[in-house]
Amino acid sequence: MNKLKIQELFTSIQGESTWAGLPCFFIRLAGCNLRCSYCDTRKAQTCETAVEMTVDEVVGEAMRAAPPLIEITGGEPMMQADALCMLVERLLSLKRHRILIETNGSFDLSYLPGEVIRIVDCKTPSSGESEKMFTENFRNLRSFDEVKFVLSDRADYLFALEKIREFDLARQTPNILFSPAFGTIEIPRLVSWMLEDRVPARLNLQLHKYIWGPDREGV
Repeated sequence: MNKLKIQELFTSIQGESTWAGLPCFFIRLAGCNLRCSYCDTRKAQTCETAVEMTVDEVVGEAMRAAPPLIEITGGEPMMQADALCMLVERLLSLKRHRILIETNGSFDLSYLPGEVIRIVDCKTPSSGESEKMFTENFRNLRSFDEVKFVLSDRADYLFALEKIREFDLARQTPNILFSPAFGTIEIPRLVSWMLEDRVPARLNLQLHKYIWGPDREGV
């Protein structure tokens, strides 16, 4: 199967991760197996408004868009794992792109192509989905992979500290991201906790929401 269910394709500034601020071509796939309370891409949870595109068509759009950085996100990309891997291998074969895959952490990521940078979301209690993680993903990180914790409150913060210890995340990668859910937690307070506890993590604000507002799509 070489077709993908696509929610949207667009070029923007990367708003999150250690790649924040760089021009990026986004491939947002449709369909997700989780229903996080703080989800900000609810239209991508189902395939109701998705369009089908072949791998060749998506590659063509990426080539026309030009940015050397590509993020594949969702929804949950791993729900279309076979076609996703075909797409990634095609893009990598061009030797023109750095590929990021942002995933909710509930699927085994071990058979993704090795060159792909995995941004793995470790779901916190406020998401309502923290029990659905595929925990081996957090034991098998590479130094260039990233782990993101979306934080809505103090309980989420303490949960993230425990997971950093449990999986020895700071030893595996320097790219641990604390991402406050927009409008749910006081950022100065979160920063004070991080400084007090000397957390080996990076504050990860969603730049696109500060630039265009929290409800704008396609950015």
